[in-house]
Amino acid sequence: MSMLQLLIRWPGEHLDTAQAHAWVAAQVGAPSARVLHAVDAPLTYVRVALAEAPAPERVAAWLAAAQDRNPGAELALLRRTLTRPGASAGRPAPWHYVVETDVSADAEADFNAWYDQEHLPGLAGVPGTVHAERHLAAHGVPRYHASYDLQTRETFGSPPWLAVRATAWSDRVRPNFRNTRRIMFRDAG
Repeated sequence: MSMLQLLIRWPGEHLDTAQAHAWVAAQVGAPSARVLHAVDAPLTYVRVALAEAPAPERVAAWLAAAQDRNPGAELALLRRTLTRPGASAGRPAPWHYVVETDVSADAEADFNAWYDQEHLPGLAGVPGTVHAERHLAAHGVPRYHASYDLQTRETFGSPPWLAVRATAWSDRVRPNFRNTRRIMFRDAG
């Protein structure tokens, strides 16, 4: 699994999987991508594993090409900082929950400790969680990304999931989130 990912966000549409793969092949030169459709909004995320960090000019060219296709397109270059197999590792995971956020500068150390020591490991341990990861945006915003591959949509919001979210440390950290996006996706195939 690559430590580096290109994330392209196409708002306002559920991009056809074949179109997404063709765009990735033509623009990025990658053989495959993970295409995700937001459940509650017309939004497509395309995640592409990269073997090496691209030059800034290449990132700018990818963004321009994405915006030629959809003027609202956004691009982020993500570096994986933490990965955990879930309690349901190895099972199918058609659901993908993403949290993207910035955090107040004075709370950043506490935020990172909370995510790495309590929050992400706790959510990875919830039955129905197949895999959990954190990423730091080397390019693009928001700066922090967490993603959870889920066996069922009901995993999100289950009593064990909610218990992990309801800790004193969570209550202290969460008010420092800025520019937060929470999105449930389904694999587009």
